[in-house]
Amino acid sequence: MFRRFLPNDEGLLLVQRRESKLDAAIHMLFMWMDITVVWLNKEKQVVDICQALRWRPFYVPQTPAMYVLELPLTWKEHFAIGDQIEFDATTD
Repeated sequence: MFRRFLPNDEGLLLVQRRESKLDAAIHMLFMWMDITVVWLNKEKQVVDICQALRWRPFYVPQTPAMYVLELPLTWKEHFAIGDQIEFDATTD
């Protein structure tokens, strides 16, 4: 949250308990950089994408989402709504 730079090969995956617009909402308060946000449903399909600007109150996906992927701005062009994403969301 207090980082001023996000390397191009790093990101953050937030996993919600269920698909929801409200639970998948993010805020950008206290953020020092703009980011790309990619929301995915439980099937790991992209349902929304946005450029989240620093110090904005909140961003809510257009469609309920279960996963929130926060990435550097340069990644926005790599995603489109409807894309199918593969990753292992299990934890140790």
